[in-house]
Amino acid sequence: MFLDRLLRHTTFDENVQIAFDNLRANKLRSGLTMLGVVIGVATVMTMASIVRGVREQILHTLEVAGPTTFYVMKVFSQQPLNPEALPKWVRIRPDLTEAEAQAIDRLPQIQYAAIWAQVMGRLDYQGQRTQVTSVYGADAGFSMVQGGQLLAGRWFTPAEERAGTPVAVILESHARRLFGRLDPLGKTLLIGGKPVEVIGLYEPPANIFTPPGAETGAVVPYRFAIHAYNVDKTNMLFICVKPRPGISVADAQGAARVELRERRKLRPADGDTFDFITQDQILDTFNSITGVFFVVMIVLASVALLVGGIGVMAIMMVSVTDRTREIGVRKALGATRGDIQTQFLIEAATLTGMGGVVGIVLGLVAGSAVTRLLNIQASPPWGLTLIAVAVSVGIGLIFGVLPARRAARLDPIEALRYE
Repeated sequence: MFLDRLLRHTTFDENVQIAFDNLRANKLRSGLTMLGVVIGVATVMTMASIVRGVREQILHTLEVAGPTTFYVMKVFSQQPLNPEALPKWVRIRPDLTEAEAQAIDRLPQIQYAAIWAQVMGRLDYQGQRTQVTSVYGADAGFSMVQGGQLLAGRWFTPAEERAGTPVAVILESHARRLFGRLDPLGKTLLIGGKPVEVIGLYEPPANIFTPPGAETGAVVPYRFAIHAYNVDKTNMLFICVKPRPGISVADAQGAARVELRERRKLRPADGDTFDFITQDQILDTFNSITGVFFVVMIVLASVALLVGGIGVMAIMMVSVTDRTREIGVRKALGATRGDIQTQFLIEAATLTGMGGVVGIVLGLVAGSAVTRLLNIQASPPWGLTLIAVAVSVGIGLIFGVLPARRAARLDPIEALRYE
């Protein structure tokens, strides 16, 4: 049957079948040839799955906080500034204050405004410790902005917030790890080395983007945090603001800007000594970071695909040499240069196409495993699979041209004499 197909003009389907027959006849060589394509496509698919998963979780987190929520900071920088070596233009800016947050909160355009601080620390109870986690100094409005729910206990009272009482609402999963079967409410533990009483258990919203160590381990009253811990007031101090329903972000920011400028006695010609951060800016920052990361991965994957393509070309050259007599027989029986060239191009495309399919499967599996490990739920990037297959087949066609042309140009008489 195989010989019959070779002894006449072949259709596209028959050329594909011939390609599979030759691949099966040289399994090891074919597998090694596909390896570069498999690695390249798998890398792209894995990174696409991770980036898409993280992006979906970021979007979910922003949706929880609300698309109109924005933040006031001393300075907004995509790269955290070293608090020990701040440039002069940052040093001359005053730190945000609780009084400024309260003034913004009283504005008619604003539903909620409060100053928050963030530090990093471990939770420790009788020798049981968590990894380093985020500790927020905030108020009872924390869950209104961040989402999630209080599973047990309570949030801070106004009196506790004013006094800076050492009380905390901690992450429910941390409570299970630290206290086991004990009821954590009313117990005293160390948060960042400071003794604090547990008054509530908090569960963050489902699917929130929480890479290891970045989850909210505990929430304490702002005044306690600002006095008990060394807070980086440049990078980790901010005012969280939610406009009233029906008020646009621009209007709310305008009102907050006027209030802050008046309180800081800035003249009309003076620039702002504070920055606003919107949800769109947070997403743009994330996109710029992951965009660079993804481009680097694409470049690395392209190198792997290039190596794979060169391997395909080399193997197809060897295949042309091994099958010189077969080519001579086909030409002697009427096969045209186009028939021979098409056959070898299809073989090269089939080889890389199979490598692309294997790479897609491995990439999706690896991407799913990594996103599960990071506790990120994401849908697979199915749209990219068609592009990956097209690219891998295209590599076969591009790098298969030279071997195919060499095969098509063989002299049938010389080819029949080849041993």
